[in-house]
Amino acid sequence: MIFCPLYSGSSGNSIFASSDKAKVLIDAGLPGKHIEKALEHIGQNAKDIDAIFVTHEHTDHTKGVGVLSRKYDIPIYANSATWEAMSKTLGKIKTENIRIIENNYINIKDMDITSYEISHDAAAPSGYSLSHKNKKACIATDLGVFSEEVSNHLEDADVILLESNHDIQMLKFGPYPYNLKRRILSNVGHLSNDDCGKAIINITNSKFKKIILGHLSKTNNYPELAYQTVVNVLKDAKIKLDKDLCLSMAKRDMPSNYIEF
Repeated sequence: MIFCPLYSGSSGNSIFASSDKAKVLIDAGLPGKHIEKALEHIGQNAKDIDAIFVTHEHTDHTKGVGVLSRKYDIPIYANSATWEAMSKTLGKIKTENIRIIENNYINIKDMDITSYEISHDAAAPSGYSLSHKNKKACIATDLGVFSEEVSNHLEDADVILLESNHDIQMLKFGPYPYNLKRRILSNVGHLSNDDCGKAIINITNSKFKKIILGHLSKTNNYPELAYQTVVNVLKDAKIKLDKDLCLSMAKRDMPSNYIEF
């Protein structure tokens, strides 16, 4: 498999993944031209994308979805509540490209995609696990809480994109209005750097994992701060980097962490 976050952050999100035969995007939260350029950067072409999977309807995950679907005739997959919430903002989509995920499972050629419930202030937000030939990648961002269900999906993954959205003190004393701060800190908000570290502890086991920290706030976090905070939490738990797991950062404005596994 190939896994690569094209963009990851509060300004927009999109992930590319492929198996031997299938190529998919998880979200397209920037203009279509940006997604096209990011794919070209990693040697891929948007015309070869077999499907776009949407985690939830917020614009930092859907901005380019409709444009790409219309231009390249790409099916869009989401659960029914997410489709209802985002349908007006996507523009006109071909009926045959409106694909509703039922029973949390879809097969695209030789790739198995499973959706799972996450806690966020959207209609019915989802994380995704992508599997092919006993290899598994998971996307788990926009998490108000790291639930048991999320943990169960991630514990046997080879590659994980996990949210490390904000530093709690930066958020509390930063410029955001009080209601927005409450929303981010709530159980339907975003995972902090500290909580991200604790989540990783919960899924650390005998299986070596490559964990990519992503979806950082531009206002309430820094990549270096997020990384070091998580590292400190893991060190306190006696988890050793490069022995128990590999830890890296997804970039906000360009493809990063291109992984073949």
